[in-house]
Amino acid sequence: MPKQRLKPGALVKIELGNGSLAFGRVLDRSQLAFYNFIVREGDLLNLDSVYGSPVAFVLSVMDSAVKSGRWTIVDSRPMEAELQVPRQYFLQDAITGQVSIYRSSDGATRESTLAECSGLERAAVWDPEHVEDRLRDHFANRPNRWVEQLRLKQSAC
Repeated sequence: MPKQRLKPGALVKIELGNGSLAFGRVLDRSQLAFYNFIVREGDLLNLDSVYGSPVAFVLSVMDSAVKSGRWTIVDSRPMEAELQVPRQYFLQDAITGQVSIYRSSDGATRESTLAECSGLERAAVWDPEHVEDRLRDHFANRPNRWVEQLRLKQSAC
């Protein structure tokens, strides 16, 4: 399979290995938005239904997921304004428990409180296999072990 380029706006198809397909959208700086949309392999795909679905979560993902062709680019459209908004992630020191907020648009960080970090994703670059696990768990409505491992620790040492 020829190499694919990470281009903002590209829609990728993700085979979940259970007969289902999920979809993600390339944002910027290796970030992808994953749609709350799933379809069975072989079913007729309406791209407007994918694009019209809400975003389940946004993560930074290893470039190899798309560049290697593991996740296939199936379409590309200009991004909607809400997908162009810079994302914030939390960082947490494993020893002290201190937290800060990382801004995706420029890599800047600032000190923060636990309350400000609540509800944010941890700043991490996900392997495609772990994202696929998370998507399977998301659609099965069950906890995901990778999310649990990366969860914000509420008490500082």
